[in-house]
Amino acid sequence: MIKVLVTGASGQLGSEIREVSSRFRDQIEIVYLKREDLSLDDESSVSAFLKENQIQTIINAAAYTAVDLAEKEIESAELGNALIPEVLAKVCAKLNLRLIHISTDFVFNGESNRPLKETEKISPVSIYGKSKAKGEELVLAHLSNAVVIRTSWLYSKFGNNFMKTMMRLSKERKELRVIYDQIGTPTWARDLAVVCLCVVVNPAVSGIYHYSNEGVASWYDFAFDIVQAVNPSVKVFPIETKDYPTPARRPAYSVLDKSKIKEHLKIEIPHWRKSLELCLKEIN
Repeated sequence: MIKVLVTGASGQLGSEIREVSSRFRDQIEIVYLKREDLSLDDESSVSAFLKENQIQTIINAAAYTAVDLAEKEIESAELGNALIPEVLAKVCAKLNLRLIHISTDFVFNGESNRPLKETEKISPVSIYGKSKAKGEELVLAHLSNAVVIRTSWLYSKFGNNFMKTMMRLSKERKELRVIYDQIGTPTWARDLAVVCLCVVVNPAVSGIYHYSNEGVASWYDFAFDIVQAVNPSVKVFPIETKDYPTPARRPAYSVLDKSKIKEHLKIEIPHWRKSLELCLKEIN
């Protein structure tokens, strides 16, 4: 039995891990940690907690995810996305524990035109992206066998996310305008949760991996499918990024190449449309 600590337990990913954990009940026992339960930036407190609970693996699903707000709240983004992951990696190195750290497609600048491999040079264009890139670097510097999973466009029935915003707006408005020239892949946090637990039971897995659902979409495509399911009478119009300025720059193209994780974990990845359909069905 592997004893696992999940940080960020009340967020999208942490909540979805709770939903799927029973599938792994013979192999994994999970302790869930919310933000208010422990100061993750305090090395000695973290160390004591891990020893006391006999934790063997940490899934770090805690993060600062307010992309636009990060442009002002630089210190908060650094703390959540770089300093806390560094503390976890340091403690894991000392106690000989495994760490699975969740990162993002926002570490890339978006100038590619083909799916991005793990070996691709990172070059973030926002404070959020820079803080996540720094987190990756610090985690791997302190713990060479850490696992970093970069994902993209996460959504779930839990937490705050694009899908839930579109569901709400489609009930409030007759028309929506959504960006069509940013391309990536939506990822159901439940699918990512299963992958995280697959990594837990595969001790040989280490290094950087890319995981999202299969397929490619713009935010417009994603919104269109959500609205069609929730309130098809609402019209969705495509707009360009320049028509919807935001404080933070976002990558124009951040489709992730998932060949490595498929090969190493021997998994099949669902298409984003299929997963979205399942998620919406569950909500409705």
